Amino acid sequence: MVVSRKWACVFSAVLLLLLVGVAPATSRTNAGISAPTRYIYIYVHTQIIYLYAFLLRIEIEKVQSSSNSTMAARSQEEADALNEKAVADDPEEIVSMVEMSIRNSTERRRLGYFSCGTGNPIDDCWRCDPNWQKNRKRLADCGIGFGRNAIGGRDGRFYVVTDPGDDDPVNPRPGTLRHAVIQDAPLWIVFKRDMVIQLKQELIMNSFKTIDGRGVNVHIANGGCITIQFVTNVIVHGLHIHDCKPTGNAMVRSSPSHYGWRTMADGDAISIFGSSHVWVDHNSLSNCADGLVDAVMGSTAITVSNNHFTHHNEVILLGHSDSYTRDKLMQVTIAYNHFGEGLIQRMPRCRHGYFHVVNNDYTHWEMYAIGGSAEPTINSQGNRYNAPANPFAKEVTKRVDTNAGYWKNWNWRSEGDLLLNGAYFTPSGAGASSSYARASSLGAKSSTMVGTMTANAGALGCRRARQC
Repeated sequence: MVVSRKWACVFSAVLLLLLVGVAPATSRTNAGISAPTRYIYIYVHTQIIYLYAFLLRIEIEKVQSSSNSTMAARSQEEADALNEKAVADDPEEIVSMVEMSIRNSTERRRLGYFSCGTGNPIDDCWRCDPNWQKNRKRLADCGIGFGRNAIGGRDGRFYVVTDPGDDDPVNPRPGTLRHAVIQDAPLWIVFKRDMVIQLKQELIMNSFKTIDGRGVNVHIANGGCITIQFVTNVIVHGLHIHDCKPTGNAMVRSSPSHYGWRTMADGDAISIFGSSHVWVDHNSLSNCADGLVDAVMGSTAITVSNNHFTHHNEVILLGHSDSYTRDKLMQVTIAYNHFGEGLIQRMPRCRHGYFHVVNNDYTHWEMYAIGGSAEPTINSQGNRYNAPANPFAKEVTKRVDTNAGYWKNWNWRSEGDLLLNGAYFTPSGAGASSSYARASSLGAKSSTMVGTMTANAGALGCRRARQC
C-alpha cells in the first residue's frame, strides 16, 4: 500500500504529539501528580492513538476503493468469484452489528439528537439530517442486511442527469441516465429536475453506481427498465419504476468500450443477474411485464428495503430455477417494504438460498405472500400479514409444486409475526436450525412497529430536508 504524502505528514504529526505528550505525563507522574490528572493524560493519549488508527483506516479504505473502482465484472466466471466472496461467513456477526446500530440510534433519539426517528434504522440514518441534500453520499453508510456493503458510487464524483432522452442505446448522449450508468468509474447519479425516462432498451448498469432520485420525481416507465448483470456495488434509490416492457433483439452499450447484441429482456422493473452487493431502497414499483425485482444466476448480498409494491402479479423472484444450484449461495434481506394494493403472489418466491423477511407490511395478496421450492431457508420475523377476505387465500406460505413429504424438512419459520384477518403461516423443518443463522441479517423489531417503520415506503419525492 502506498500512503499519500499528505497522510504521511498527518501520521507523523500525530506520532510527534503522542511522543511529546507522553514524556511530560511520565515525568509529572513521577513528581507526584494527582491521580485525576494522570487519568486525563491517559485519556488524551488514548484518544490520540484512536485518531491515528482512524486516519490510517481511512487511507487504507481509499486505496482499496480506488482499486475496486476500476473493476466492472463482465463474465460469468468473474461474477461467480465475486459473488462467492460476498456470501456472509458469519451472519450472526451481521445481526450483532445491526442491532448495535439500532441501539445507538435509539439512544441518540432519547438524548434529543433525533426528533424524526421512526425506529427504521435506514431512514433514521439519513432522513433526520437537515442537510441530507448536501450529504447525499451518507446514504451509502446506511445500508443494512445482506446488502449492507453495497457502496454504489460513494467514492466517485456526482453525475447530474439533465436529459431524459434515450434515442440511441449504442451511443448515448452525455447527460442521459444511460450515459451515466455505463461509465467505468464510480458515480453518484442525481437528477436536475423531475423527468419521465422512457428507455428504448434495457438499462445495463456498470459496477459502483448509485442512482439517487431523492428531491425529484423520476419515473422510468413504458419501455425498458434496469438490468444489473455481472456487476457489483449498485444502489438504486428513490425511483418510480412501472409499466416496463419486454425489449431486446438489439445492440445495447454496457460500458464505454463495449456494446453487444441483447436478446429479449422479460420486462422486469429491476433484474439482478449474477451480481453481488446490491441495495434496492425506497422505490415505488408496479405493473411490469414480468417481475418487479428478480435476482437470479448466483446473485447474492442483496437488500430490498423500504419499497412500495403495487398492482402486479409475480412481485419478487429470488432464484433462477430448481436445477440451478449456484443459487445456494444466495443471501437476500427483504425489510421494511409495503406490499400493497393489487398484488397477487411472490413476495418473495424463493429457491435454494437464505432469505430474511423482516418487518414488512403485507396488506394485500390474492394467492399467497411467501413461496418457494428447491429447499430454501426462509426466516420470517416481525412482519404484519393481513390476509385477504377470500377464505381460500388466508395462508401466507406456499410450497410450489412440491409434496408435503419433501417440504416438511425445509427450514421455514415465523417468529414474532402479526397474523391478522385469519392469516396463518405454515412452518416446517427444525425450529432452531443452524440454517436460520445464515438467513439472519438484522435484528427484527416488534411487529407492532411495522406500521410506523413502513409508513414512508416507496419513492419519497421530498423537495426539502424537512419533507423527508
